[in-house]
Amino acid sequence: MCGIVGAIARDNCVPFLIDGLKRLEYRGYDSAGLAIAQPDTHAIERARSVGRVAELEQQAGSLRARLGIAHTRWATHGVPSERNAHPHMSEGNGFTVTVVHNGIIENHDEMRRDLQASGYVFHSDTDTEVIAHLVHRHMSGGLSLLQSVQTASGQLHGAFAIALIASNTPDTLVAARKGAPLLVGIGQGEWFIASDASALITQTREMVYLEESDVICLQPTGLSVYDRKGQAAQRKSVISQLSADSVELGPYQHYMQKEIFEQSGAIAATLEMVSNASAISPQLFGAEAADVLPKVQQILILACGTSYHAASVARYWLESVAGIQTTVEIASEYRYRDSVCLPGTLVITISQSGETADTLAALEHSKTLGVEYTLSICNVPESALIRASKLKFLTRAGPEIGVASTKAFTTQLAALFTLTLVMAKLRQRLPAEHEAELLTELRHLPAAVSKVLECEPEVKQWAQRFADKHHSLFLGRGVHYPIAMEGALKLKEISYIHAEAYAAGELKHGPLALVDADMPVVAVAPNDTLIEKLKSNLQEVSARGGELFVFADRDTKMQSAPGVHVMKLLDHAGLLSPILHVIPLQLLSYHVALVKGTDVDKPRNLAKSVTVE
Repeated sequence: MCGIVGAIARDNCVPFLIDGLKRLEYRGYDSAGLAIAQPDTHAIERARSVGRVAELEQQAGSLRARLGIAHTRWATHGVPSERNAHPHMSEGNGFTVTVVHNGIIENHDEMRRDLQASGYVFHSDTDTEVIAHLVHRHMSGGLSLLQSVQTASGQLHGAFAIALIASNTPDTLVAARKGAPLLVGIGQGEWFIASDASALITQTREMVYLEESDVICLQPTGLSVYDRKGQAAQRKSVISQLSADSVELGPYQHYMQKEIFEQSGAIAATLEMVSNASAISPQLFGAEAADVLPKVQQILILACGTSYHAASVARYWLESVAGIQTTVEIASEYRYRDSVCLPGTLVITISQSGETADTLAALEHSKTLGVEYTLSICNVPESALIRASKLKFLTRAGPEIGVASTKAFTTQLAALFTLTLVMAKLRQRLPAEHEAELLTELRHLPAAVSKVLECEPEVKQWAQRFADKHHSLFLGRGVHYPIAMEGALKLKEISYIHAEAYAAGELKHGPLALVDADMPVVAVAPNDTLIEKLKSNLQEVSARGGELFVFADRDTKMQSAPGVHVMKLLDHAGLLSPILHVIPLQLLSYHVALVKGTDVDKPRNLAKSVTVE
């Protein structure tokens, strides 16, 4: 959600600012802007536009400077418009302060009234503008830009990452983070900041991830970091594993399509340590796991969106295979109710980015309830979620640019299945021969994923039948019910078709009333112990004139018929079946979106990284 880039460059920074914003487009935005500092004139020049970064690029074509900041905005306070686009400015007393901001300032109304009483005039509807005026007021009182940002950071409530420049200090960039990600890129005699490593990799792979409440000062001579107490601090640099190629589109039409087809390799990379081992080991989840996991009595999983669906699949696995009580909660709801956390609870948080605000807040809330054992499953090794947890498992999906998550989801499932085996083994529920069998199935999983992807041509044909539809139902049973939920989410995210998922046995309890010829019904039909019950549910749909689209295992005895379309995948994959059955649902949503003509990678109103509540 939103994106920040900034630079102190050896030459003109504007091309980097534009390129950085383009690389952050996947996060979701509705306007864009940049500001540069001119040392000769002590002026700030600004360009802003509503719409895509390409429009901003045209406006900024003639701008040149060594120091600048830029932003893509996803509207929260104030409608998408040029006046609400970042950067925001505060002018007076002979100088100008300019700011870009990710996050939400919760006390902005109070701050706005106070600043207006001091004579500041507001030109936008945003919460961000209070930051510019607040820092300007502190500088007018004699503080430096750095000191003003440090002081203001303590007065602002909420979550934010901010970057500021001022016309009277045209060689200085000051930035701060609290609850939202921000990192520094180290170049050859130049410095960069961004909210995401993908914006920096064309310039440098050496990066510094800022810690909570850090404030930094960038000048041509170097980087200074100050902690929450205002004391000078050292932050280690790391070499990012991202490459420029990993975020290029390549031969694919969209990033979502690319990422769907990358799932075989992503799962193989995630399971590399498992596949190369002769036995399952707790150490897969960190050095302390061998000591912590045997003490776990029950599990609580906290997640949002697609990660919540992965958690819901894991609940079936953990309870049936490992025999351990598991609860799954939506992270954004968990900390707002009076919950009871029993001793011996392992709290698992799942997030693709590791910066999901609701999930981070839920984790911290669980700690206030006395939780001692924490585990995070995440795709970003330097993320806040990883740093906040005792145990960790890094999925290796690589960067995921499309807003609708695909490979992040299947790699999360791979990680959760690995945890299931570890817990089952620790609880004496995984005999050696069964462990060997499941390890063999895991090693075969990437090849099975590649085979399932061959269904794309048939899925494309099915997608045409959704072109004029406005509603759809998704059905599943047992461990595949969350997969139906994920399929419905994908369809609504990128095609804007209203889609709902139900446990198939619930049809008679209300949803069956919706079924008619204009309500396509998508069913996940593995050849498991519930297949006969599922067939009965699907017959109820057919009897009401509903059109069925069934993704079945090859060894089921289901056949296509008028109004019933059956696609055979592979033979039943046992416990790993959910990972395989979600892939055709991803392809279906993608190709339906193509038919509908929507923006596949950047669906309306959505952002990739949700860093505010």
